[in-house]
Amino acid sequence: MESDISAKAMIAIMRKQRLQDFIFHKLTLIFALSVLLVLVGIIISLIIGALPALKEFGPAFITTVEWDPVNDQYGAMIAIVGTVVTASIALAIAFPISFGIALFLTEICPAKLRRPLGTAVELLAGVPSIIYGMWGLFIFAPLFADYVQPALHQTLGKLPVLGNLFGGPIMGISILAAGLILAVMIIPFISSVMRDVFEIVPPVLKESAYGLGCTKWEVVRKIVLPYTKTGVVGGVMLGLGRALGETMAVTFVIGNAHKLSWSLFSAGNSIASTLANEFAEAESTLHMSSLFALGLILFVITFIVLSGAKLMLLSLARREGKKS
Repeated sequence: MESDISAKAMIAIMRKQRLQDFIFHKLTLIFALSVLLVLVGIIISLIIGALPALKEFGPAFITTVEWDPVNDQYGAMIAIVGTVVTASIALAIAFPISFGIALFLTEICPAKLRRPLGTAVELLAGVPSIIYGMWGLFIFAPLFADYVQPALHQTLGKLPVLGNLFGGPIMGISILAAGLILAVMIIPFISSVMRDVFEIVPPVLKESAYGLGCTKWEVVRKIVLPYTKTGVVGGVMLGLGRALGETMAVTFVIGNAHKLSWSLFSAGNSIASTLANEFAEAESTLHMSSLFALGLILFVITFIVLSGAKLMLLSLARREGKKS
């Protein structure tokens, strides 16, 4: 009799567990699908909003330089170039600095300084973008115009080909200034991610390398980086994603001029700053649709960048498989 009761109790417990597992599975599935649904909804809304402009201008919308709300003539080339150039400048500056910060905090920094410096980096990552923009406009831009731009103009600006990038008016606000502000913004993000992934390397691997006589740089290059390359690429892509989509900080310092120039000292525009400046003032249907088209192009650019990073990681994984 007691065995029958215990068997029934076990069956009841198993049924309850199966029910709980079923509910848990369906809930997590709903959560995962909700992200996909939001993504699909964003894409569909952007496409619907951009259709009038895409029908009116066609593929030439991407290559057209003119942006004239008065005559309802729009092209995305200026905003695309500004977005790509500022993000490239930011990444070129931020990546080596972030790598150095993460390396110092994990491998070289004294124990007493590790926590305060790490906390400072994390606090910088939490500063709102509008604060960076205000600092860039009122503090950085005047100093940049008084000291940095003249020095660049007198040195790099005198070179035959490279000089075209550092010529033009010295105003402080420019494409180069926007790139530098973006670099300051994304350094905390990239360095925080790199520091976290560097810390997960098993200490025994590094200690073994040191025991064989390796220097710190050799340990980082041959042990830490191969072990954490996925996390490093993820941190870089996180920073690049923020640089591509940053709005307020860029709007403050890029100059917001619809023109193209070889000079990095000239004012320009980006997709995000164009949307921030003109979305509330767009009156015509074509103007509003063109702004939606810019948002769709920014989405595509981000998707291409992330896809390229994923393909690069897959390529590295295949190479390691062949080596082994």
